[in-house]
Amino acid sequence: MIRFENVTKRFRGTSKPALSDVDFEVQRGEFVFLVGASGSGKSSCLRLVLREETPSEGRVVVLGRDLRTLSNRKVPYFRRHIGAVFQDFRLLPTKTVFQNVAFTLQVIGSSRGFIQQAVPEVLALVGLAGKEKRFPHELSGGEQQRVAIARALVNRPQILLADEPTGNLDPATSVDIMQLLARINAGGTTVVMATHEAGFVDQMQRRVIELRHGEMVRDERHGGYGDRSALPSLAPEPERGAAAVAALTAVLEVQREAAIAAAAGLDPTAVPPDDDEAEVPADAASASAGVAAAAAAAAAAVAVTAAEAQQAEALAHADEEPVADDAPPAEASVAPVPASQTQAIPVIDLEQIEVAELGLADRLGLGETDPDDEVGPTS
Repeated sequence: MIRFENVTKRFRGTSKPALSDVDFEVQRGEFVFLVGASGSGKSSCLRLVLREETPSEGRVVVLGRDLRTLSNRKVPYFRRHIGAVFQDFRLLPTKTVFQNVAFTLQVIGSSRGFIQQAVPEVLALVGLAGKEKRFPHELSGGEQQRVAIARALVNRPQILLADEPTGNLDPATSVDIMQLLARINAGGTTVVMATHEAGFVDQMQRRVIELRHGEMVRDERHGGYGDRSALPSLAPEPERGAAAVAALTAVLEVQREAAIAAAAGLDPTAVPPDDDEAEVPADAASASAGVAAAAAAAAAAVAVTAAEAQQAEALAHADEEPVADDAPPAEASVAPVPASQTQAIPVIDLEQIEVAELGLADRLGLGETDPDDEVGPTS
């Protein structure tokens, strides 16, 4: 079906060939994985099979035809025997599911009767029966990929080429697409798939051809993915300002608890006792200390302007409940601090601000700040 005979492919302007002396043969009905890091030559192999490129050296034989001798005029007729599926679906956004699949047959001049029969059959094969009138934007990513597969299969090709067909899909949908490709292969269609999905390759145990820097380093009949060191890491990069937002979220939760405790006359800094009938402290100053500690942490996480601090402080004082007559005076437990040694600490009212309502600049710590502020933008 497909034979590469010592194929080398060089692109203009590059010093190293995309493929170097690649030699393999794919038999009818096989399912073959092309694996390797980005830039290893997988897509170049598929383009050579589709006759989008021609080899610099060696030859590529597909369906018994030497593609070097195939004239440009005959390329469209040759491609009717090959279906291709890509990572980005490549659907026509203004056409329905039925029209997207039928378009392939219309281009090659199929009769209306054949189109009306073939399109529903292939849509049922890929699990899209009943969705013929939907548009691409009304479908999920997995359904859009199924439309692309149906379009590639509607002309009943002998070979199906798949270039990272699950690259834009979630894991569960990717499993469905791989099962669909396996069923298509079981029906007799030769499938050649370029992929980074190591899990699928390991589980299916089909033939694996591994490329590295344009050279074929492995051809294994029942193989796994092999070396995974070149696979991209799944660890997300830290987002700038995320630490400040997380800190503010935690502070708001602490302040919420402190406000509830202060309203009930409890000490928010005390550990709840195990005894159900434990005494309730009436020291309101300790509740104020807990609120002040939370506010200080908020000020350290996100810079707040002086005007916002005054407004928040006023709101906090407005919500304070009067201290009971029998409660000890605040001066007895908290020594006054000279005004020259203090700095206004903003108290953020939960009723006035939420994390989601912060502007982008404020969430990143890049909002306007007072020149006298000691707390600068977060990094």
